[in-house]
Amino acid sequence: MTGYQEVVTDPSYRGQMVAMTYPLIGNYGVNPLDEESAQPHVRGFIIEELSPLPSNWRAQKGLEEYLAHWKIPGIQGIDTRALTRHLREKGAMKCCLSTDPALSVEDAVEKAKGGCGVVGMDFVKEVTAPKAYPWDPEDRLSRKWTIVKGDGHGVVREADGEIYEVLPPVKHRIVAYDFGIKLNILRQLRQAGFQVTVVPAATSAKDALALNPEGIFLSNGPGDPAALGYIHEIVKGLMGRKPIFGICLGHQLLSYAFGGKTFKLKFGHHGGNQPVKDLETGKVAITSQNHNFASDPDSLPSNVKVTHINLNDGTVEGLRHTEMSIFSVQYHPEAAPGPHDADYFFGEFSKLIEESRNA
Repeated sequence: MTGYQEVVTDPSYRGQMVAMTYPLIGNYGVNPLDEESAQPHVRGFIIEELSPLPSNWRAQKGLEEYLAHWKIPGIQGIDTRALTRHLREKGAMKCCLSTDPALSVEDAVEKAKGGCGVVGMDFVKEVTAPKAYPWDPEDRLSRKWTIVKGDGHGVVREADGEIYEVLPPVKHRIVAYDFGIKLNILRQLRQAGFQVTVVPAATSAKDALALNPEGIFLSNGPGDPAALGYIHEIVKGLMGRKPIFGICLGHQLLSYAFGGKTFKLKFGHHGGNQPVKDLETGKVAITSQNHNFASDPDSLPSNVKVTHINLNDGTVEGLRHTEMSIFSVQYHPEAAPGPHDADYFFGEFSKLIEESRNA
């Protein structure tokens, strides 16, 4: 129902087409504040019905106009719920979406079969930052993305009508590896008291540590984690040097750095209603997820503990190293527009850094 703009601008969808299950999409339009990156990354967008008249005070344009501006093809009139059931039975599939009326069904099928898919693909190199930069939420552009300093009373209201919380003081300096990082992760990190320097995916461990961070964050991102051998080695070089927190692809890359591996899921985990159980507390959180691969628990060494599992299929959703200050989750605690059951992990990262500093 909501979050379609966040979906199309999430770098983790690089190289994929996305079908939205809810039948009416686009009813509240799009606006710059709800983007997760500077541009859409989906290869195509598939819906049942496009809302022809967006109605929301924050809307600056319609979804169709937005996708056309970025030359992202979309199609409506598809029974996306039937499509979803088909994918649930057969697994994720390659797809062809064409504007050529002369293209035959047979040719379209052959084009789909010849598509690259996601297995073995390194899409990280297409979405990572070209150079390191400090993410400063106090410049004018970023203030609109996050929160602004106020008078200490908790909330301030800007002239544009948006409401922003007061930024807390900086407690920790960290380096965030950009494998396709979402803006809401950067917002959440700053809201948890982190000063963030974002670095490209291929930044060596030596160069990252030379920035003298108190912790390392490994972001989400697209493609097959098995294809990122150069990043596996970088993460190995960071282990034991600084506390590390990984989300989604960052979680999978830690699996490889630990000596484990991942496997391809039949149809992946996508959407905002995935139940995850914390094996230590027994609590269940409803989570937002977007991944096609999962960590293989049988491949992990004995000093790596599975902390969370998916209640739908029992796959690994969280890991923690028993000897080093490292933990990760497969899902998205920063989910926008939600759910927010798991946003406490940013506070857990802060505590881990404090414990490491004291030790």
